[in-house]
Amino acid sequence: MTDDLATAEQLPGRSRRGGRAGKRSGGSTFEQPPFRRLVNPYEPTRIVSDDELEAIHLASLTVLRDIGLEVLHDEARAIMKANGADVREDTHRVHFDPDLVLELIAHCPSEYEVHARNPAHNLRMGGRNLLIAQMASAPNCSDTDRGRRPGNREDFRNFIKLSQMHNIVQCQGGYPVEPVDIHPSIRHLECLRDIVTLTDKAFHIYSLGRERNLDGLEIARIVRGVSHEDFVNEVSCFTIINTNSPLKLDIPMMEGIIQMARHGQAVIVTPFTLAGAMAPVTIAGAVVQQNAEALAAIAFAQMVRKGAPVGYGGFTSNVDMRSGAPAFGTPEYMKAQLLGGQLARRYRIPYRSSNTCAANTVDAQAAYESVFSLWGCIQGGANMMKHGAGWLEGGLCCSYEKMMLDIDLLQMMAEFLEPLDLSEEALGVEAIREVGPGGHFFGSPHTQARYKTAFYSPIISDWRNYETWALAGSPTAIDRANRLWKERLALYEPPPMDAAIRDELDAFVERRIREGGAPTDF
Repeated sequence: MTDDLATAEQLPGRSRRGGRAGKRSGGSTFEQPPFRRLVNPYEPTRIVSDDELEAIHLASLTVLRDIGLEVLHDEARAIMKANGADVREDTHRVHFDPDLVLELIAHCPSEYEVHARNPAHNLRMGGRNLLIAQMASAPNCSDTDRGRRPGNREDFRNFIKLSQMHNIVQCQGGYPVEPVDIHPSIRHLECLRDIVTLTDKAFHIYSLGRERNLDGLEIARIVRGVSHEDFVNEVSCFTIINTNSPLKLDIPMMEGIIQMARHGQAVIVTPFTLAGAMAPVTIAGAVVQQNAEALAAIAFAQMVRKGAPVGYGGFTSNVDMRSGAPAFGTPEYMKAQLLGGQLARRYRIPYRSSNTCAANTVDAQAAYESVFSLWGCIQGGANMMKHGAGWLEGGLCCSYEKMMLDIDLLQMMAEFLEPLDLSEEALGVEAIREVGPGGHFFGSPHTQARYKTAFYSPIISDWRNYETWALAGSPTAIDRANRLWKERLALYEPPPMDAAIRDELDAFVERRIREGGAPTDF
């Protein structure tokens, strides 16, 4: 097995079918598919007709023109006014002319490269490409040994290490779990230093105030070893901007758009619109609001810098009307995923969706809701899948066992995206001729030459018959997942980093810590 990530694994496009590589860490190997850029070969599902999609689009523009959004950030309102928006300072309400919005979003790039500090882990956003990010922003974590607990730095680091070790987790989507044992003023500095030293993949910066954005941008520049001039012309990190639904753009999020767009980094705008709670109870109405909020923030990014890289995020779902709790992985969530993707394609903007569930433990509900979410991503033509591995409790918990189960699901999904081999040898006529009527193919040369790469090999699924499984102690999927994350974590070693870059990174982080980091009163 090879760990030469500077060879075929760094090339754009598809990896060859088969060619499984072990990921080396700590001098040991385990078998997994190689790091590869995922490309969705299937046509996205059109959930509504073109006329129906246009009705949603026009309704969103009506909301922006006639109702407007409340914008709390003073500089943002000034920028909007300078670009022709109708700003009413007495209410902080901003109204957007439809033609202005459409002219601005026409500047959005439909595709762009996302650069990691290891060029072998560069990714492509947009088109038919699919990026998968780990679970992010959970306040709690859990495993079957120690149960559920608040986030801390040890667990934070463990999840980061596991994401580095598994090729299917292609980038960091934020903090897998919030390490509450690090003071909030310097948490971003310590966490980003951990992320960029424990992994060499592209990563996310939280937009929680100007200082946090600027610190994250400088860390991204340092670890890539590029100049300030080159940095603004190459996407090296991204941020998620959540609108404060309904119809409000708050100060930290708008500051995030300003800083990220000015520095040429990706802004993924994702309204958090729960039907019946923060949006109309109908899926159509909730998506109209989602679309209006997304278009306003994306258009604003183009006001800051024409051509700024952006993404259209969809996170519309329903709630349990009995309790008010968010529901994920539901039929309504999947419909919103497909509809959001159809709108993003209409605007030629990369689309972000998520792998979610509302289950409180790693059980059948967690599995079927996650599979529903995954299919929504694939059928919706998502370009970025957030929360790909580890999500539990509607996002309130990152689970070690769920992470391993999700990795298995994601690897299965990646195999499904691989095109069929229709070469003459794959058609197998000579193998059929050789075996003939009544034979079997287990021992045929055609099978023996391919059996290790012919089918996906699961890491959690147990394909043994009942008797063999029972003799092994009847391990459940959770048992296997619990054993697996501990075995693999024990193999971890950090990816190499140039000593001069590490020194520059540490000097910057330590200086910013001495200066007090970032304010906590935003």
